[in-house]
Amino acid sequence: MKSLDPTAEPLQHALSATQAAAATPIAFVRAIALAYENRAMRPDRALAQAQIAPELLHEPQARITAWQMEQVSDAAMQELDDEALGWFSRRLPWGSYGMLARASISSPTLQVALARWCRHHGMLTDDIALRLTTQGDTATLAITEARDLGPLREFCLVSMLRNALGLSCWMVDSRIPLVSAQFAFAAPAHADAYAVLFRAPVAFGAEQTGIRFDARYLALPLRRDEAALRQMLQHALPLTVLQYRRDRLLVQRVRQLLGAPQGAPGAHATTALPQHSADTLAHLLHVSPRTLHRQLKEEGATLQGLKDEVRRTRAVDLLHRTDRPIKQVAEAAGFVNEKSFIRAFRGWTGQSPAEFRKAVRV
Repeated sequence: MKSLDPTAEPLQHALSATQAAAATPIAFVRAIALAYENRAMRPDRALAQAQIAPELLHEPQARITAWQMEQVSDAAMQELDDEALGWFSRRLPWGSYGMLARASISSPTLQVALARWCRHHGMLTDDIALRLTTQGDTATLAITEARDLGPLREFCLVSMLRNALGLSCWMVDSRIPLVSAQFAFAAPAHADAYAVLFRAPVAFGAEQTGIRFDARYLALPLRRDEAALRQMLQHALPLTVLQYRRDRLLVQRVRQLLGAPQGAPGAHATTALPQHSADTLAHLLHVSPRTLHRQLKEEGATLQGLKDEVRRTRAVDLLHRTDRPIKQVAEAAGFVNEKSFIRAFRGWTGQSPAEFRKAVRV
């Protein structure tokens, strides 16, 4: 299985892999070189295949491209016959992670697939343990370290999480945006690269290493089969780490943000809806406003349509079960004044708010 480079940039038709921006820390290449050293071998051929000058390993701030990281990792995995690149107390021979992927690909949902991945990974090595848990609406994929991973620790933990996330995205054919990422080690000198690695708030010095994401993604069905897996394993890097344009839960996530009362959680249900603009929503979802509009369109929705849906639902609910004045209902539904609310409500239902309230209570 080819390397799943954790810092690969999104694929772009107009930008070849060798021209892409250098964002991957050279520290990860030094970790690969150390794996060679521990086996009394030299990484010369792997470095040459990746077009990485050996002297670059001695420049702490140096960065390489995703393509270079793919090439050096691919060569090293084959030369060392170790897909774990020296992380564990025993080698994981070429094809080990492909075997894990095959054991998961028949799963009905992502939750089952990830649970299988975690369980089966424990059969390959007991140096670390992967565990998937859910609490409320948040899922956590965490790593427990059973032994000291030494100087390869960061490279191992980062790669394990990024690979599992990339494979998960591929299996359900959707972006899975992270809520956060935590690491049980101090911030490295190249900590700024983690913004590219995980595209989420990152904390160092945590009690346990792991990533957190919306648990609703676990219910998504797998959209890949064995044939697709065979093809993916030939080019695992570009297929598993690119930032998917499609987010199969985007409409639900936007609707949830639009419908969350100001001051939530804990806010009363009649609190005014937030006045989220495309810019603020995009920021909360870690995408650009342009990407937000495009992805909603791909899902057959528009931002204005979702806003109207959420406002209409809130207004109908308040008119039906409360005696609050129309002006207060308008405010709670996110309107700046009563007049604009009445006009919008008549467009939705063909009735004024007062007429609607009277009709539903007859």
